[in-house]
Amino acid sequence: PSSPIRKLVPFAEAAKKRGTKVYHLKIGQPDIETPKMVLDAVRNSDFKVLEYSHSAGNESYRKKLVDYYASVGIHVNHQQIIITTGGSEAIQFGFMACLDAGDEVIIPEPFYANYNGFAVAAGVHVVPVTSAIANGFALPPIADLEAKITAKTKAIVICNPNNPTGYLYSKAEMEQLKELILKYNLYLFSDEAYREFCYEGEQVSAMHLTGVDEHVIIMDTISKRYSACGGRIGALVTKNQQVLDAVMKFAQARLSPPSFAQIAGEAAIDLPADYFDTTKAEYKKRRDLIVKRLNEMDGVFCPNPGGAFYAMAQLPIDDSDIFCQWLLEEFSHEGQTVMLAPATGFYGTPGLGKKEVRLAYVLNINDIESAMDCLDQALKVYPARIL
Repeated sequence: PSSPIRKLVPFAEAAKKRGTKVYHLKIGQPDIETPKMVLDAVRNSDFKVLEYSHSAGNESYRKKLVDYYASVGIHVNHQQIIITTGGSEAIQFGFMACLDAGDEVIIPEPFYANYNGFAVAAGVHVVPVTSAIANGFALPPIADLEAKITAKTKAIVICNPNNPTGYLYSKAEMEQLKELILKYNLYLFSDEAYREFCYEGEQVSAMHLTGVDEHVIIMDTISKRYSACGGRIGALVTKNQQVLDAVMKFAQARLSPPSFAQIAGEAAIDLPADYFDTTKAEYKKRRDLIVKRLNEMDGVFCPNPGGAFYAMAQLPIDDSDIFCQWLLEEFSHEGQTVMLAPATGFYGTPGLGKKEVRLAYVLNINDIESAMDCLDQALKVYPARIL
């Protein structure tokens, strides 16, 4: 399936060529600077041959990651960590190692759109279970998830904090998932790319759960954590040795993860303990502003996300795909417009998300204010506005 976000890029490029300023709230590309010491580690690296690393990643990096994970209450050894080419490869390796063609994975929707692509590549089927904007996209009732389990079901996939909703799963919800995977002998894939960005409460990792070591697989990345999306370095973490052995076959087939980005990732672990305090405070300010502005608009509802840097909003519109394209093709306010992600691409159930959009609050406060001014004006003049 095509990317629900990137399909709008040509329209944004055309708008810019017409001289329209476009505020990009559609993709999770942080504007926070990549830490200088991380970039300097790459700039100052000194070797004569740019060699393959170990297929599981540099041992020095994996050993430092053991300390990082321990600092967030996850206790593993370096042999239980496989470095991947971005979090994307961790997801794909997990699917391909644990699932056979025709198997099913259950995912609360809306969900990260690329799970669809990885499922197609692995020959598996995504079975969505709908969460509701009315309660902030909390975990759907466990009975709803259980009702979707069949003989082909092999895993449940969550993202915590969630992309695209920003929802932060509670300990109680995680415990419910634990009981379900134990009851039906399922894997729990936990995408924890946004672990550091929790604004109310703490992130409960799938690896904080007890008695499920053989079931849990964490998919991780430095992309959002250190504003290093282009580095393409992630990790698959599990205590299940059979899964590790299977994943290593895929890791060996692609030879090794990127060398320079492993240097960057290793340096990032040495950042001061308070590094995330500043970035998290900045994102919280942005979240508070964007949620406030959205809920002040006539006919708009936006729940307050507990983590990540995304907000989902329900708008008084007919079709979010058409609306988001209209913003770029036909609308401008004082020579400016805004690029949003239509929520339809985050749902697996056809027809859902047509009145919803995702906003990534990855711009500074002033730009968010201007972007919200544009959206407010756009909703007032949108031809298909629903009253």
